[in-house]
Amino acid sequence: MPAFRFASLPDIRLRLAIEGSGPPVIMVHGFPESWYSWRHQMAPIAQAGFMACALDVRGYGGSDKPHEVDAYSMERMIGDVVGVIEELSPDKRAILIGHDWGAPIVWNTALARPDRVRAVCGLSVPYLGVPTRPLTAIFHEHFTARNRFFYQAYFQKEGTAEAECERNVRDFLRKFYYAISGDAPDGTWPTDKAADATLLQGLIDPDPFPAWLTPADLDYYVAEFEASGLRGPINRYRNHERDFDYLQQFKGRRIEQPALFIGVARNLVLSMFGRVDFVPAMRNEIPDSRGHDVLEGCGHWTQQERPREVNTRLLAWLRGLSS
Repeated sequence: MPAFRFASLPDIRLRLAIEGSGPPVIMVHGFPESWYSWRHQMAPIAQAGFMACALDVRGYGGSDKPHEVDAYSMERMIGDVVGVIEELSPDKRAILIGHDWGAPIVWNTALARPDRVRAVCGLSVPYLGVPTRPLTAIFHEHFTARNRFFYQAYFQKEGTAEAECERNVRDFLRKFYYAISGDAPDGTWPTDKAADATLLQGLIDPDPFPAWLTPADLDYYVAEFEASGLRGPINRYRNHERDFDYLQQFKGRRIEQPALFIGVARNLVLSMFGRVDFVPAMRNEIPDSRGHDVLEGCGHWTQQERPREVNTRLLAWLRGLSS
């Protein structure tokens, strides 16, 4: 296990897992994960001469867990990442890596605070520019208005999803992790549920679970979420309109820092609203894009499912930043 320390920011206390010394590489996880999702990246990045830092996003693990929905806005998330950078590297910019929700967080931190971000990498979720519509409007049009279930629409009502997921945390995590992994057969994530269905309805509990998540790994996640609950993590999804309004101030700005994207072929993020050719958009929005690979056969949990392939790409990119 890495060493743990806390960053006491003006409005939040965040737990940081740290290994190594040198220029900081800050890793931001997604839903429903924790710093632990970067367990395979910590040592290789540290051995390459960097300080590997994986944080628990607010609402998760050992970090503070505000109750209010607006405490989980993108503006607050960016503030958290900047606060960690200033704690670890007050005089220099940091390198950011994010997965799932962590990817939009680091992309937008690079966009909003180029003075604090040296380079940025996103896993699973590409950067397509400042949004032109709130995501709530998009998923209402594609799903709710057609009486189709969409998990982020289900997350909007406070308390509903939390109650379902917290009833049996192990059951929730096993089913959710498996459903969008590269090991699940096509069709494991249901696409025919009505809008009033529940998240876990129709999801499969695999036996055995794929080898990329060991029983000990699952035990760690279960303990973290049984202690922390799911309100904070789900609150992130309740800020789409607030995030849209905040990001409009950056219209016309591009991410100018060196960047890397590692995508996956079996990822609902790239197909939930219809297939999008993200490469041209990323090249337009990120002129110094140094790669946008898609890992064939890999599911959503990129750095956990394919640690060797991800680490090879990350380390090559990190070394290139110094050349």
